Amino acid sequence: MCDPAQQDSTNPSLRPLRVGIQRFSAVEMLIALVLLFVATPFIEGLPGGDFIELILTIVFFLSAVRAVGGRRRMLLLTFLLVVPAAVCRWMSHHQPHGFLPVIFFVSAIAFLTFVIVHILRFVLRTPRVNTEVLCASISVYLMLGLLWAMAYRLVAFLTPAAFTFNAAQVVSQPMEGFTAFYFSFVTLSTVGYGDITPVSSVARMLAVMESMTGTLYVAVLIARLVALYSTSDSSRKSDPTQP
Repeated sequence: MCDPAQQDSTNPSLRPLRVGIQRFSAVEMLIALVLLFVATPFIEGLPGGDFIELILTIVFFLSAVRAVGGRRRMLLLTFLLVVPAAVCRWMSHHQPHGFLPVIFFVSAIAFLTFVIVHILRFVLRTPRVNTEVLCASISVYLMLGLLWAMAYRLVAFLTPAAFTFNAAQVVSQPMEGFTAFYFSFVTLSTVGYGDITPVSSVARMLAVMESMTGTLYVAVLIARLVALYSTSDSSRKSDPTQP
């Protein structure tokens, strides 16, 4: 009987999914994303809440670097994209006004786009469905919401009248922190409560693009995962040696 380790190294379908030289760490990245989203509304009004959000954001950035930066070239490229975002986010904590937030938003959008494309390639090209693939798929969806939240914050920073609020309470910073997350995910899931309305052309264009992306991503992802599961199930039925 063959050694399982030797069999695993010779059969490509049994090898663990890897990106570069490191194991794909989608689970850790998903945990960092969930912590960032869940903690943001509770720490926003606390003393030092912005600093806690800063730490959680940097933790997510590092987990994303670990997830996609397997090969040396890929690791270097990922660091080149994430360093400006992390540094500007840290500096904007002390200087919230000026050009630093703009650089942070632009660099964060570039970094998130790179990570989303890289992980989406992994999800669409994987030969089977496992925990890593499911966590990677959920992470892409959450990062799409985070990507558009950064875009909305950038638009609101450059054009304060780009969004109007229909709620009764007065919002001093309309598109900051959890408010941007909220509007982004409401738009991504096409719920559309109507309490926040994009009024500028750029804001409306971003909202339309996000709603279309959210709908198409869920449809394509479900079709892909069902096809992978059906293929693996057919293979198990045709091979009596498989459990």
